[in-house]
Parts: sequence; structure tokens; C-alpha cells
Amino acid sequence: MKKLALSDEILMTIDKPARYIGNETNMVVKDTNAVDIRFCMCFPDVYEIGMSHLGIQILYDMFNRREDTYCERVYSPWPDLDKIMREKKIPLFALESQEPIKKFDFLGITLQYEMCYTNVLQILDLSGIPLLAKDRTEEDPFVLGGGPCTYNPEPLADFFDFFYIGEGETVYDQLLDLYKEHKQQGGSRKEYLEKVAQIEGIYVPSLYDVTYKEDGTIERFNKNNDHAKDKIKKQVEMKLENTYYPKKPLVPYIRATQDRVVLEIQRGCIRGCRFCQAGMVYRPVRERSMDFLKEYATEMLKATGHEEISLSSLSSSDFSGLQELVYFLIEECGKQKVNISLPSLRIDAFALDVMSKVQDVKKSSLTFAPEAGSQRLRDVINKGLTEETILNGAMEAFKGGWNRVKLYFMLGLPTENEEDIEGIAILSDKIAREYYTLPKEQRNGKIGITASTSFFVPKPFTPFQWSRMDTAKEYLSKQHFLRSKFNEQLNKKSIKYNWHEAELSVLEGVFARGDRRVGQALLAAYKEGCLFDSWSEFYDNDKWEKAFADTGIDIDFYTCREREIDEILPWDFIDAGITKAFLAREYKQAKEAKLTPNCKMACSACGATVFGGGICFETREQEVSAK
Repeated sequence: MKKLALSDEILMTIDKPARYIGNETNMVVKDTNAVDIRFCMCFPDVYEIGMSHLGIQILYDMFNRREDTYCERVYSPWPDLDKIMREKKIPLFALESQEPIKKFDFLGITLQYEMCYTNVLQILDLSGIPLLAKDRTEEDPFVLGGGPCTYNPEPLADFFDFFYIGEGETVYDQLLDLYKEHKQQGGSRKEYLEKVAQIEGIYVPSLYDVTYKEDGTIERFNKNNDHAKDKIKKQVEMKLENTYYPKKPLVPYIRATQDRVVLEIQRGCIRGCRFCQAGMVYRPVRERSMDFLKEYATEMLKATGHEEISLSSLSSSDFSGLQELVYFLIEECGKQKVNISLPSLRIDAFALDVMSKVQDVKKSSLTFAPEAGSQRLRDVINKGLTEETILNGAMEAFKGGWNRVKLYFMLGLPTENEEDIEGIAILSDKIAREYYTLPKEQRNGKIGITASTSFFVPKPFTPFQWSRMDTAKEYLSKQHFLRSKFNEQLNKKSIKYNWHEAELSVLEGVFARGDRRVGQALLAAYKEGCLFDSWSEFYDNDKWEKAFADTGIDIDFYTCREREIDEILPWDFIDAGITKAFLAREYKQAKEAKLTPNCKMACSACGATVFGGGICFETREQEVSAK
């Protein structure tokens, strides 16, 4: 085993030292002197969360299949170790070789959530890599970003050398091959960036300039280099059955947030909820084949020893082979006493039948996500869920022996009024009332309902990307109003109300739709000591407010302002497949509370057919061949 980067003395003084020693089951070991490219994959949050992320596992497997590349990992050091590393000047290191990140060719950081942005700066800082891309030299690794937040990379434009827009399986080989050739030829940093800028899906921010109007909106987004592309096209892997997936995923020594095998059954979603960025940018829908799923499920359980397998998808109920796959897993997993987890399931007769077979009825609770309390507002967001469906689903569950229900809602959705907010309390109460219509002998004790509200944050590439967002004060006022309405309900003692922090949501809103200028506030906040902002025990709103005030960045400009449809948005240079015309049409439909049918019912001409696949594309192909 390699010599550890941290001494025994340090490891004995910090929380969970297993976060930093590597050597986990299925970790890849290579001779660092025998490879051409060293790539460090980073998840900018604590180890237990990063180890639960499927994307890292897929890319780790994909990179390490290349003989010329060694892919290692790094996660954010917890504040206890962060302090020691700064005091003792210990450079941040990768888990596999325990060597400093600065020695690598690439540092690839996945951007899953805006509130991890200060952790990105922590990773760079502790690695000894200049925070600003313009200050890096030939000795520094290339810092690249990927993941869902790259659909608006502008708040991080100053800190990254380039971004990868889309799914990782598509052009990474091209990018690494180019680097190997470039390294052999002894090219400069600038020359490599000019070369990667020509690869589809790669965005190099330093090759573009932005100018602003007097009112603060974007006037122009210009290329300053001939190698830069006009539009950056999202990259999509259309043949999921032929692509990378780890048969031997990494297994940590300590409990991860999701301590189980994850089997991705499909990508994309047919539902078209207007608030959901993932449902828009991961189009078109693509299913993995049944043979692939059965083979990989069996192999991964063997290779990990996990006691649970989870089916990953944005909407598992829409997977055409769900019944066959679940019954196969019940058979296979039953032999090994492995539990099956089925998130993102719409509650119907099949779902309840399956759950009754795979879960311990007494311990489990059912989850519904109506998102909005009134039918009007559910139509505004195109949820495609009626009150009747919710109540019927709940009743079927109660008849099946469940008595605990979790309900998820959002506050602050566009066009929301007091009736919509009160509807959350009324709907929760109606579900409780439904339970008590069952004869007493059929009930399983008292009903327990947990209703949770988060605050709506508009995201790029959704129909609500132009929408105004509430202020923290407005959010809190709505939350207090709703709490008073819960207290008026007949079954108030059966309903527990949870809520999300308002100030954090506002900040998320700034970075979700911010432009390059908000990067200054991010840097100032990091220098003030902001870190692990997604963890409520570390979030410090006063420091953030100071950072925005010191840099002269107006939070309300990015959150409380309705955008004009023709305004140049910071992410307009990205071609995500769905067209701006489609999103604008959907925004208009939302304001009129008009529903748009899902992709299986009718094609809404979103633009995703350009990728040559998905439900509407295949339907058209079948119609053409039938003529």
C-alpha cells in the first residue's frame, strides 16, 4: 500500500479518517509512471456524498479502461482537516496514489449543485492551483467542469479552464487523445485550450467576452478567438446499451449517503414538468436494454456485497420494462436477501404490489410529490397529476397497510396565490380524512403525514427561466401563512410540516441564473470563510451578504426580475437541444394554466429530435416506414 499523505497523528485527530485513506474495494491501482495521462475526478462535497454519485462511478470506470490514463478521486476535506492542511501546508491529494493534485494533468470537477461552488474554490486553494484560470501556468493541471450546473457555467467562468456540456461518455476519449498528442508535441496551455474549443460540447470561457447594457442585462456575448465555436452543443449518448457502466463499483469502508448498488434504467423524462431542469436538458428519453440491466444488476451485487439495489431514473414508472425487471430482481435479490429500492415511482396498483413485496410494510412510508396544493397551480407547472389520482393512490396504499405518507410541495411557484398555498394544507388534510374513511379494523394505527415545502428556484433551460423569484421575506411570509393554515385543519395533529431555508434558496437562485459578474461575489464569500454552504450548520448568510455588498452585486437583479423573452440570457450560447421557442411557448401555456401532453401522448416539438432518438423520433420513423 502507498504511504498515506496524512500522518497517523493527524488521522487520529480528525473525524472519519476513512474519508482520506482510499484503498476501498474495487479501487483501481495503476503504476503512475506507466501512464501518459493523470486525471483527478472531484466531487466538491464530503466523501460520503461523493461516493454515492453514479456519474463519478461511470467516469472512473470509463477513464481507467484506457491503459494510458489513470483516473483517481478527491472529495472536499471536512472543515476539521481543512484547518490542519492549511496550518501544516499539506497539499490536497488524490485517494489512490495519495499524491498532490497539482501533479495531475487534469482536475475534473462535477458540478451538481450551486451551493457547492465555494467548495470548488476550497479544492483549488488546498491543491495550490491558482483560483483564477488566467493565473495558471504550464505547471498547473487543466481544471474542467461537468454536470448539470454547466447548463449555466457563467458564474464559474473565471475559475475553470473549460467546461464539458452534456453526457461524459461522448467526447472524453477525443479530449484525452488530443491531450496525449499535444503533450508529446510540447504544446502550450493556450494551444491546447484552442484545440479543445473545437471539440463539440466543450466551452472555453476565456475565448469569449461579455458586454453589458446600462440596465445590467447582457448586450453581447462575443468570441475573441477564431477557434471558439458560435454555439456549444450538448453531447448525448444515444446507445446506452453499448456504453460504459461499472460492473465493479467502488465500495467505501464507511457508510455512504446511498450505501447500495445503483442501476440506471433510463435517461430523460417524458413528463415535461415546467419547473424541472433535468426533465428538459436530459431529453430525449433513452432506455437501457433488459439484457444489459439483468446482467449488470447481477454482476454489481456480486462485486460489491451491497444489501440493496436502487433503480435510478427521473421517472421509473415510465420505463417500459419495469415490471419484467422488478420481478426478475425480486427473484434474484430474494435469494440473496437484497432489498430493492424504487425511487421516482408513481403510485398505482402495480407500484403498490411491487412495494408490498420488496419493503417491510411496517417501516416504510410512501412518498407523493404533488409539488403544488391546488389543481390550478399543478396545471401551471404541468405536473399532470389530479387530486383524484393523489387521493386514490393514497387510499390504495392505506388499504395495503401503509399509514405513513410523505408529501413534497414547492412555495413560490409562478402565478401562486393564497388559495394555492392554503391548498397544500387542505390537500394534506384530505389525505388524512381519506384514511379515516377506512373501517377501524382495516386501519394500521394512526395516520402520519409529513408535508415538506421547498422554495421554488427557477433554472436555465426550463419554461420558468424568465420568471421572477420570490425574496426571502416573501418566502418566509408564505411559509408562516401556510403554517397557520395547517393549524386550522381537522387532522392537524396527524400532519407534520417541514420547510426549507429561504436565504439559501435565494442564493441558489443567484448562481442558477447568474452571469460572469456573480463570480466576484463567490470569490469574496470564499475569502470571508464560506464553505459547505449546502450544510445548514455551516451556512452563514451574513458573510454572503457582506460578499455581495463588497463586490457591488445586486442579488435582486438576478432573482426578483421577470426577464423579457428576447433578453440575452447568460446561457444562450449553449444548444441543449430544446429550443428557446418551445420554452417560451411553454411559459405562455403555464401562465394560462394550460397542460401540455407528455411525450407518449403527443410530440410537443421541443427540438430534441435533433439527437436522432427518443419516443417522438421513433414514432415518426415507424410512421414513415409504414407508408
